Amino acid sequence: MKNISTGIQNLMTKKVYCVAPGETLGKALLIMRDKRFSCIVISEEEKPVGILTERDIVKLMADHSPPISPATTIISDVMSSPPVTVNESDTLFEALVVARAEKVRHLPVINPDGRIVGIVTQSDLVKAHFNLYEHQREIVETSIDERTRELIRANKELKALSMEDALLGIGNRRAMEVDLQHTHASATRYQFHYSVMLIDIDYFKNYNDHYGHLAGDDVLKKVANRIEFIIREADRLYRYGGEEFLLLMPETGLKDTALKAGEIVKDVQSLKIPHEKSSFKVLTISIGIGNCCEIEEKANATWSDLVDIADQRLYKAKDKGRCQAVAS
Repeated sequence: MKNISTGIQNLMTKKVYCVAPGETLGKALLIMRDKRFSCIVISEEEKPVGILTERDIVKLMADHSPPISPATTIISDVMSSPPVTVNESDTLFEALVVARAEKVRHLPVINPDGRIVGIVTQSDLVKAHFNLYEHQREIVETSIDERTRELIRANKELKALSMEDALLGIGNRRAMEVDLQHTHASATRYQFHYSVMLIDIDYFKNYNDHYGHLAGDDVLKKVANRIEFIIREADRLYRYGGEEFLLLMPETGLKDTALKAGEIVKDVQSLKIPHEKSSFKVLTISIGIGNCCEIEEKANATWSDLVDIADQRLYKAKDKGRCQAVAS
């Protein structure tokens, strides 16, 4: 029985046509037409600085009246930049998380030097995911002993590709870690800020003990749904563990994050979910905030350092009486 590899190196297309930022849109369109490419990468010294996809082109045509002239439009003026990339050492799961979080269909693949070595598309990722399910079906046709061993292995692979929390339908802890790692690396490479919030339901154990675990599960869903309703499309909500959530806010400063955190605290409280075992008598949340600018001076800082800061401030919010957000 064949082994299903989930490494990006085995999925990517190695033949990538690149153009320089100073080329015209017209030249890029001709290349895409002649080569039947769904996208083209814009690079400098073999390092991707932008990308132009079929979807970008449709949006360009729709947003400009009168239409822009491809012959005179410089591609650096209309490309999506910086491009969302993945590393050649990444796995299928990591690429799936990045594509889902960033809402992109084309991922340039780079080597440790940042040079482009390939490209992987949404179709490539979906096909690889589907192949794992097909692999399970093939196993059924083998002998019982071999079938059992192969099913165990295949089920582990499929479980490893799960990106969502089964109860809440938001990103799970493993997907969160991949997204944070990718976001931190991109923020470092392209010099932009990002923020995180750690969100905790106040007195949740007391709520569970008083109302029961089914009611507790229902409350978790209501809080998650409410937070997702009021955040931006670019923001990503994950289940951090138990009654805790992590909200990742790309390209957001500390001040704007604090304002949004205050809004979330008030919004959840306004749901007026009864909580007799809370001093507020309704369900509330506390939030700790961190921004990557706070770890810029630390040598070899990682996303986990930022989460630690948010965690410390979450404890401070609880010490100060709960139902509030703390940003310093």
